[in-house]
Amino acid sequence: MVNRTDKLTEIKADQKESLLSIIRRLYERFLRIRGEPREVALGFALGIFVGMTPTIGVQTPIAIFLAALFKWSKLSSAIGVWISNPLTAPILYGVTYITGAKILSLEPVFGMPLSPTWSTFKVMLQKAPQAFGAMTVGGVLLGIPLAIVSYYLAYVAVEKYQTDVKEKLVRQKAKLSDTKAKVKKKIEERKIHKSEVKSLKAEDKEQKTEDIRQTTEDKSQMTDDRRQNTEVR
Repeated sequence: MVNRTDKLTEIKADQKESLLSIIRRLYERFLRIRGEPREVALGFALGIFVGMTPTIGVQTPIAIFLAALFKWSKLSSAIGVWISNPLTAPILYGVTYITGAKILSLEPVFGMPLSPTWSTFKVMLQKAPQAFGAMTVGGVLLGIPLAIVSYYLAYVAVEKYQTDVKEKLVRQKAKLSDTKAKVKKKIEERKIHKSEVKSLKAEDKEQKTEDIRQTTEDKSQMTDDRRQNTEVR
């Protein structure tokens, strides 16, 4: 029988592996984005900044719109928004709320009671703008330095990837040119060889013709000599 603790551990391991797989695919897709490293990095930094704001649900459209407005990479901005996802959003929004609340000197907006009532939800809805304001201030204050750091990291990563790809293409092109040169040289060598063989065959044929002619002349000379000897006798 499978232990429940082992089963939970297995589920958590699968979730962690799935999250790492998603992050790895996003990173690989991010590196392959076409465009100048600066534009890609700026789009990514913009996505990170928008992802830190309490606009979950509309973050991607906002990031893409702003990226298009500034003529930065729209795809990298959409990827940057993924800093805020179902797994990280509670932590990010909690940190941004605490930061914003301290900056604005706000008291805790609400506490979650053990047995929520309609009046509790009413209070939560009434004070939601205050919480939203604190999260916005905290998101902006934390998002700016995070976006700056993200810009430089993204710029270095994309530039290195594109440089490596260009160098690889240059090596492949040089290798292809070298292969073509070798093939061309072999073809020329074969042509020269065929020409030499053809020349040797022609010379051999001429030599054989000359030998046949010489043999014919020798036979004719021998016949004449015999005839002269017969006449002398």
